[in-house]
Amino acid sequence: MKTLDKKLLRDLRLIWSQALTIALVVGSGVAGFITSFSAYDALAWSRDLYYADARFADVFASVKRAPLSLEPQLQAMAGAAHVETSQAQIVPVTIDQVADPISGLLLGLDPLLPQRLNQVHLRSGRMISSHPTGALEVLVSEGFAVARQLRPGARLSALINGRRETLLVTGIALSPEYIFAGLGGSPDQRGFGVFWMDKRALAAAYHMEGAFNQVAVRLSPGASEGAVIDQLDRLLARYGGNSAHGRDLQMSNAMLSSEMAQQKVMGTVLPSIFLAVAAFLLNVVLGRQIATQREQLAALKALGYDNRAIGLHYLKLVLLIVALGVALGLGLGALLGHLLVGVYEDSFRFPDMRFRLRPDLVLVAVGATLLAAVAATVNAIRATVRLAPAEAMRAPSPGIFRPMLIERWSLKRWSSPALRMVLRTMSRRPLRTGLTVLGVAMSMAIVISGSFMRDSVALLMDTQFRQALRGDVVGALLEASPARVLYEAARLPHVTAVEGMRSVSVRLVNAQHSWRGQLVGKPPQPELSRIVDLDRHALAPPRDGLLLTDRLARKLGLQVGDRVRVELQEGRREVLELPVSGTVHEMLGMNAYLQRASLNRLLREGDLVNSFTLAVERGFEPGLLQKMQALPRLGVVFSKASMARNIEDVTVGNLLMLTSVLTAFAIVIAVGVVYNNARIALAERAWELASLRVLGFTRSEVSAILLGELAIEILLAMPLGMGLGYLLSAGIVSQIQTDEFFFPFVIAPSTYAFAAVCVLLAGVVSALIVRRRVDGLDLVSVLKTRE
Repeated sequence: MKTLDKKLLRDLRLIWSQALTIALVVGSGVAGFITSFSAYDALAWSRDLYYADARFADVFASVKRAPLSLEPQLQAMAGAAHVETSQAQIVPVTIDQVADPISGLLLGLDPLLPQRLNQVHLRSGRMISSHPTGALEVLVSEGFAVARQLRPGARLSALINGRRETLLVTGIALSPEYIFAGLGGSPDQRGFGVFWMDKRALAAAYHMEGAFNQVAVRLSPGASEGAVIDQLDRLLARYGGNSAHGRDLQMSNAMLSSEMAQQKVMGTVLPSIFLAVAAFLLNVVLGRQIATQREQLAALKALGYDNRAIGLHYLKLVLLIVALGVALGLGLGALLGHLLVGVYEDSFRFPDMRFRLRPDLVLVAVGATLLAAVAATVNAIRATVRLAPAEAMRAPSPGIFRPMLIERWSLKRWSSPALRMVLRTMSRRPLRTGLTVLGVAMSMAIVISGSFMRDSVALLMDTQFRQALRGDVVGALLEASPARVLYEAARLPHVTAVEGMRSVSVRLVNAQHSWRGQLVGKPPQPELSRIVDLDRHALAPPRDGLLLTDRLARKLGLQVGDRVRVELQEGRREVLELPVSGTVHEMLGMNAYLQRASLNRLLREGDLVNSFTLAVERGFEPGLLQKMQALPRLGVVFSKASMARNIEDVTVGNLLMLTSVLTAFAIVIAVGVVYNNARIALAERAWELASLRVLGFTRSEVSAILLGELAIEILLAMPLGMGLGYLLSAGIVSQIQTDEFFFPFVIAPSTYAFAAVCVLLAGVVSALIVRRRVDGLDLVSVLKTRE
C-alpha cells in the first residue's frame, strides 16, 4: 500500500464520525432520488406496458342510448383506427353482513369474442359463461375484491333496474380503464367496485337490446384527438351524447398521471437540498482537515510528492466518504422504493407492477453526487496544492478582527464574558455561521414539507365532509324525476331533512376555450350540500347567472360579468348565453352552479331533481341505508361517514410513511450539520478551551462556551426554517396542482412545533456527543499542540 493511502486511512479513522454523518446526508439524498424516481419508473413502465398489451383506448364518450346501427358511422370517423361500443350501468350492491352502501359499475362483456379495446385481464378464477344457469355471473375488479375479501365463488346482490339479482363471482379481473377504481376520484375501494357481466344479460335487464351507451376509440397513428372528439360529439349528439374526452380526463389515467407528477417533483426538489447540504459539509470538513495538516503538506512536498499526488490524495478522501454515502443511499433507496411500490399496488392495479433499480437511475444519482462533492471541494484542494512548502511550514496568518457591535456600542455590561466569546467566534466566521444556520433551517424545512400534507388533508376532509356536505346520505336517481320524490325521501324513517339537486351535462364555450362537465342546480340557500370556498365561507347559487370554480373561470378566460356560451347536452340540447355572476375557490373539481329552479327553466322542464341529500338522526343511518338500497329508482347511494372513513384509512397510512421517512432524513441533516460544526469548532478551539480549564473554568462552563454557539445557531435557524418550510411546501403544492384538484395549502402550528422539536432533539443529541469529547480533553497534550 502506498504511503499516501496509509495516511488516507489514518485520516479517515480520525474523522470517522464526521465522515459517517456526511455519508448519511449523502445517502439520504441518493435514497430520496432513487425512491421517488424508481416509484415513478414502476408506475410509468407498468402503465405503458399494460396500456399497450390491453389496447387502452384514446378517446371515451358516454351516451344515453344509441343504436348499434350507428357503429359503421363511428368506425368511419377520420382518425379512428378502432371503435368499440359497450354498456355500463351504476347499481347499488349489497354484501351479506356489510351495512355500508356499495356502488357497483356493471359493464357488458362478450365472453365469446375477444375485446379489441380495453381488454379485461383475468387474475384468478374463470371467465363468465355466455349461458349461465341460476345467478348472474360476474368478474369483479381486483381492488374491490381485495378490500372486501371476495374470491371466486362469492355471492352478492345488486339492484338491477329495480330487481334484486344475485351475482356470482367467477373471477377477479383488471382493466386499463380502472387501474384506479374509485367513485368520483376518491380512493374508496371498499365502497366502489367494477363488475363485468354478459352484455346480453345486461342489455336485457335494462331493455338495451340493439343499443349501447359507452364508446371507446383507438386513434390512428398521427390522428388528431380533438378532431376525433368533435366528430364523435356530432354523431352522438342526437342520442344524448355526453362529453367525449381523451385520456387526460379519463379518471383512472388522470389519477395515475397526477401521482407520477408528484413523484417527479419529490424526486427532484428534496435530493437537491440534501446534496447541497452534503457539499457544504464536505467543504467545511475538508477545509479544516487541510488546515490542521499544513506541516504534513510541507513535509510531503519536501519529500518530492508533486501537486497532482497531493491533490489526488485529498480527492480520494472526499470520494471515499461520498462512495459510502452512495452505497448507503442505493440500498436504502431500493428498500424504500420496494415499500412505496407496495403502497401503490394497493391503489393502482396492474397485471405486473414491480420495483426495478434501473442502471441509468443509478448513474444519474452517482454522477450528480460526485459532481456536487467535487465542485464543493475543488477550490480547497486547488489552494492546498498551490501552497509553497515554506509557506505551509508556518502557521496561518492571524485574521484581522474588529470589535463587535455590542463592544462598540458599550453594551458589554449586558452580556457575560462567555456570551461575548461565543458571539465573537460567530462574527469572525460569518460565512460558516450562516451556512450552518441555513443547513439546520433546511432540515427543519424538510420536516415541515413532509408533515404539512396531514394538515392539508385534514382541511380538505373537514371542508368537504363537514362544511360542504352537511348531510349524512347522498342518493342519485337513475332518471331525473319530479321533486315529489323529495317528499317521499323525507318520509323515510329517521330522516330529519332533505335537499334535492338537478345536474345536467353541458359544454361551456368562450372564444377558443371550452370545458365539458356538469351544471349543478341547487336550492337558493343550500344547507345539506353547500358551496364552500377555501376559507370555509358558504356561497349561494345565483338565480340568473353562473357561479364558476375559479380554476374553471381561468381555464375559459372568464371574469365576473362576462357572458359564456352554454351548450346543454340533454333535452332539446339548446345553446344559451349566461352571465358569470361569481367565482368560488373550491378544492375538488371544476364546477358550475346556479339555482335549481333556474336550471329547470332553462331545460324547459318541470320541477325535476336527479339527486338528493338526507340528514339522518344519529345512530339510525345503517338501517336507513339498507332500506334505501331496495328503492328501485336509486342508482347510487353513499354514506358520508363510510366514505370519509375509507378515504382516511388509505391516506393516513400513506402520509404516515411519507412523514416518517422525511423526518428521519431531516434529522440526519440536522445531526450532520450540528455535529460537524461542533467537531470542527472543538478542533479549532481545543487550545483555548484547554487553557480555560487550566485557568479554573469547569467542564460545564467550557462546554457552554463551545455549545452555546450551536444553541444560538439552532435558535437562529428555527424562524428561518419555518419560512423555508413554508416556501418549500408551497412550491411542492404548486407543482402537483391540477385543474380538477386544488390541494389546499395549510401548515398548522403543531406542524411547526413538531419540526422544531425534531431539530432541537437532533441538536441535543449532537451536543451530548461533543460534550463527552470536551470532558475528555487531555489538557497536557492539547496545550503542547502547535498552532
